[in-house]
Amino acid sequence: MTATARPVSGTMEQVATMQQIVQDGYGSTAVMHLREVPKPEIGDDGVLVRVRAASVNALDWHMLRGTPFLVRLSEGWRRPKTAPGVDLAGVVEAVGRDVTELAVGDEVFGGRNGSFAEYSAGRVRNFVRKPANLTFEQAAAIPVAAVTALQAVRDQAHIQAGQRALVMGAGGGVGTFAVQIAKAFGAHVTATANAAVLETLRSAGADEVLDYARTDVATSGGPYDAILDVGGYGRLGDLNRILRPGGVVVSVGAGDSTLRHLVWGIVESKLRSRFRHQDMRHFLAKLNRDDLLVLADLAAAGRIVPVIDRVVPLAEVPAAIAYVEAGKARGKVVVSVG
Repeated sequence: MTATARPVSGTMEQVATMQQIVQDGYGSTAVMHLREVPKPEIGDDGVLVRVRAASVNALDWHMLRGTPFLVRLSEGWRRPKTAPGVDLAGVVEAVGRDVTELAVGDEVFGGRNGSFAEYSAGRVRNFVRKPANLTFEQAAAIPVAAVTALQAVRDQAHIQAGQRALVMGAGGGVGTFAVQIAKAFGAHVTATANAAVLETLRSAGADEVLDYARTDVATSGGPYDAILDVGGYGRLGDLNRILRPGGVVVSVGAGDSTLRHLVWGIVESKLRSRFRHQDMRHFLAKLNRDDLLVLADLAAAGRIVPVIDRVVPLAEVPAAIAYVEAGKARGKVVVSVG
């Protein structure tokens, strides 16, 4: 962090600044830049965190591209209202006078817009204490991906001990967490991904792994009580054949990222649920403190361990987002800030 001076009523006032990745508009990574911006301030109910690590999610490249176009309706038509990044882990540097749950010096992780920066300001609901057994890089890998996986496994699929679960597209951040969380809930887990990720998924606890380039999941394995289709690329008609009566398919994400695909997926799932007596669900996760606390407990107990593909410096965030968008990441890409 640096400080610049500006004149105020004949005196010089020091203005604290920080480094942050900012986005000038929608498009390629060329619209993203590392710039010096004012350090955020907090109010009486605020928390200021010195960011030690952040991580990249599919959400970040959707925000970069402005797709699906529903993103622009909520975030801004020509440019996003907020800076890139959500996941972070760091150390509390200051708290407002009304804050009692956290204190200066606490190591925390959580989610706040604009996390690709040296500092992040939020409220208590944005952060929870970091488990002592996790590094800052590991903790920063958790929020968006693991909350999405938790809500898919627990709230949408209702996976229980003894059930058989299939996680499709298991090689990325959400998928690697979904495998571990389903195992933590007592399920027998089959995971599909490309060949390069299969050993990683075995290490993450998958009971069976399938190379989707060599195995047609619609004609092998099953039947499954629950199928998590991470990315929404599976053909529901094919998945129906390997789903038990009364089972559920949970499609996580919009697949090809178009509004048409998402809307048709919802319509198709409703029709199949009605006429095939099987539950087909699309959902978008919502980051919240209660689920972060659940994940902190799972991580502290060693039930989930973030899978990290690589760690990059803050200046390389644009390239890291492009890497994740290309589907190359095995687990999470983490950003070291410091």
